[in-house]
This record gives sequence, C-alpha cells and structure tokens, in this order.
Amino acid sequence: MTIQENISLKSHNTFGIDVKARFFVEITGLAQLQKVLELTAYPKRFIISGGSNMLLTKDIDALVMHINLKGISIAEENGESVEIKAMAGENWHNLAMWSLDRGYGGLENLSLIPGNVGTAPIQNIGAYGVELKDVFISCTAMDVETGELVAFDKEDCQFGYRDSIFKNEAKDKFIITSVNLRLTKKDHVLHTGYGAIEEELKSNGIVYPTIRDISNAVIAIRQSKLPDPKELGNSGSFFKNPVISKKKFDKFIKHHPKAPFYELEDDQFKIPAGWLIEQCGFKGKRFGDAGVHEKQALVLVNYGKATGKEILELAENIQKEVKNKFGIDILPEVNIIK
Repeated sequence: MTIQENISLKSHNTFGIDVKARFFVEITGLAQLQKVLELTAYPKRFIISGGSNMLLTKDIDALVMHINLKGISIAEENGESVEIKAMAGENWHNLAMWSLDRGYGGLENLSLIPGNVGTAPIQNIGAYGVELKDVFISCTAMDVETGELVAFDKEDCQFGYRDSIFKNEAKDKFIITSVNLRLTKKDHVLHTGYGAIEEELKSNGIVYPTIRDISNAVIAIRQSKLPDPKELGNSGSFFKNPVISKKKFDKFIKHHPKAPFYELEDDQFKIPAGWLIEQCGFKGKRFGDAGVHEKQALVLVNYGKATGKEILELAENIQKEVKNKFGIDILPEVNIIK
C-alpha cells in the first residue's frame, strides 16, 4: 500500500478538472480498505471512484481514497433470473455489456451511463424509463468508523429520484464495496416508450426488439447527444429534471403550451431541464473554457482549462435564469465539492 502526496486528480474526474489531492491511495482490496480506514495520521478522507458525477472546485486537503475494487460474479440463479454481484470499482457500462453478452436483461436501458458500480446506488442512476432500483437487490458498504461491512437492501437505501440514503443520513459514513442486482434470463420486460428509443428502433427496421437492440438504440441516442468525457470534459446530465405539482404545472403549461413534460404519479409532472435551459438561450454557449454542450443543454462541458469554480459559476447562472423565466428551481445532479 503506497500513499502518494500532491497527486493531480485530472484523470480521476470526467470533467478533467486539474486539482490536487494532498494524499492519495489506490484501494484494490477489502482488507486494504480496512487498513487505510484505521490510519490515524489521515483524519480527513475523501472517496473517489469513477469520478463521473462530481465537480471539483478546489484542491482536496485530505487522503483521497480511489476505490478500485474489481470483480463480477453470479451469486445465485434459477431458470427465470440471475443474481449478480459486482464490485464497486467495475465500470458500469462494462457491467451492462457483461450482462447482455450472457443474455441477462435489466440493464439495457442503462447502457453507456458513465461511472462505476459503487456510485450507482448513491445516485439511483437512471435513464430512458429505468432506474437502478428496478433491478437492485442489495449493496454492501464498509462503515468508515468501524471497518465493518454492512448490508443495505432496497428499502434500507431509501431510493428516490437520483437520491438515496447515501446522499443523506448515511453520507460520508459508508463506502459502498459491492452491489447485487437481479436480472432476467428470459421473458425480459422491455422498456421502449421513453425518449427516442422507439424512433431509433423504427429507423433501424426493428419491430420486435431484443434487449441487445434496446441497448444499441440507447447507446446510439446517447452518443448522438452526449460528448465522450475522454474527448470533452463533462459529467453527463448536470441537472435533475424538476418535478412540480399539478397546481404549478397548470400555471406553467398555460404560459408554455408547447413545453414537453412527463406525467408522474400523485399529480406530479416532470419537466425536462434541458428544454428549460435551452429556452433561456444557453445551449451551445461558451464562457471561456466552460460551456453548455451544443447538442444537449443539460450537459455542461470543460473545453480544456476551465476550473471547477468557472463551471460552477455557469451552473449557478443557468439556475438563476431558469428560475427568473419559469419560476422553476433546477437542482444539480452532480455532486459539487466546494
């Protein structure tokens, strides 16, 4: 185990923000993780995994622990379904492809979501009508105070829209080490009604899609709209889609009758944040090296040398303009480190 000093985190966050870690250690095993947590010389710790859902605005004066636990295995299976266990450091998209290669259904709509497995429950990641909670069984996490492994089932995780207990009362108290998911082996439930999936399938002449067809459609849609972080620094969708009450929606749609929306349960309505941002004139705009992507207004980008503070300033300006124009608050999906 080697603890390094003054290490750049540019390659450890998808925005490509060049900040430094005062101390840095790579975690590749559970016993190693326990040993690091026992070190009293580093009272301040900071956890990083795939770095896909964070905006770093300053140097990290702490021991940065890069969780790089690897491994995918089958915990149990029957004729209908399979339970898989994936370690926290596994790349999420690679896990989705691993499952599809074996004919397992459930992750196809979540293809090409950036980041690693360990951060998926924190966000309750989701896309195209499917969320992690739909396939989630449990996760194992290490208590940072005791070093003990604790199991969290679906109810324990308190999943919400891009939300979980790990963003709230359990924040900074646990490090997720593995996730167990239930996937189907046959009679897959296909989700094609959200976004442009049906249109993409139709354009490819696919009438009876397989789970692989849906994955390919999702990948094509995402690649057409979202920049590759390896080529243009970004963290995917920067803002959550706001959910508003029926009373507020009725007032909103009266003034903006052509606005897209999705009706949810309990008289709530989801408004695409990208549409709100685009209506405020931000789509494709650049402010120094910080900007809004030309194809998807929901994505903030780093054109090369933007600082985290510059991207945060842009995000705050967008929030202010959306609030002024529509009376709607849009909240960051990205974890902002101030």
